[in-house]
Amino acid sequence: MDELTDLTAFLAVVREGGFRRAARASGTSPSGLGDAVRRLEARLGVRLLHRTTRSVTPTDAGARLIERIAPALGEVRAALDVVNEFRERPAGRLRLSVPTAVATLVLPRIVPPFLARYPDIRLDVTADERPIDIVAEGFDAGIRYGATLAQDMVAVPIGPRVQRYAAAASPDYLARRGRPRHPRDLLAHDCLAWRFTHAPHPWQFERDGDVVAVEPAGPLVASFGGGTDFAIQAAVAGCGVIYLFEEWLRPWLDRGALEPVLEPWWLAFPGPFLYYPGRRYLPTPLRAFVDFIQAQRGPA
Repeated sequence: MDELTDLTAFLAVVREGGFRRAARASGTSPSGLGDAVRRLEARLGVRLLHRTTRSVTPTDAGARLIERIAPALGEVRAALDVVNEFRERPAGRLRLSVPTAVATLVLPRIVPPFLARYPDIRLDVTADERPIDIVAEGFDAGIRYGATLAQDMVAVPIGPRVQRYAAAASPDYLARRGRPRHPRDLLAHDCLAWRFTHAPHPWQFERDGDVVAVEPAGPLVASFGGGTDFAIQAAVAGCGVIYLFEEWLRPWLDRGALEPVLEPWWLAFPGPFLYYPGRRYLPTPLRAFVDFIQAQRGPA
């Protein structure tokens, strides 16, 4: 049990990127986590972490250890959680990794009624765009779109089953520059591009089976997620054409701050999925969440 405690502490430090953040997340002390990692390193006879004043990262030996123990510790935690089923109400922490679009557009409709029904469950949501290994990073489940789902995961539909990308610009911009009639007309317009992870993202349009991809060029490139609302404000101010989830732009479209552009070409795509490892025993908070979203969707 001492080894299990020390391994859990090691994973927490790596997952949170430091002793102080791991201590806050786990409700322990940085010194206690430091002692646990030092005991583990002494027991194994190798250094597991690179420590600097700014960061804590696993060594090659530490990374190899994480690959092997993260799934095993997840199974242990799930097995111990079986007793949670005998409680009157499910309890515990549910860690989700989600893209920013899901945190903004999907979860706000689901989370409040879920937490109202299960007040003893603590939901811990991390929103970012990078592809991750949810098992290695200590998440119970993730939410992603179909093209990025790992094949060995159980996937459950969550949220709207069809979404669209929309293009829009301010009335002032369209009065000055004219309205594009075909996606290729955007090559002559100022486009407010967004970067997904490290690369600019092409804009895709579709109409009657004709698919057109445009590489946007213009005065602004914003990172998707943290910079998205900033890009919307730039579009409202007349800086150019923006291309984003329709639901994200809908409030500005409805009040006329932005006008639809190329609407017959807006690309529809399948909605997101909740995904998780196909374990024999699901952690009770995750089982409650899966059952909740399936009940919301109703009969298939």
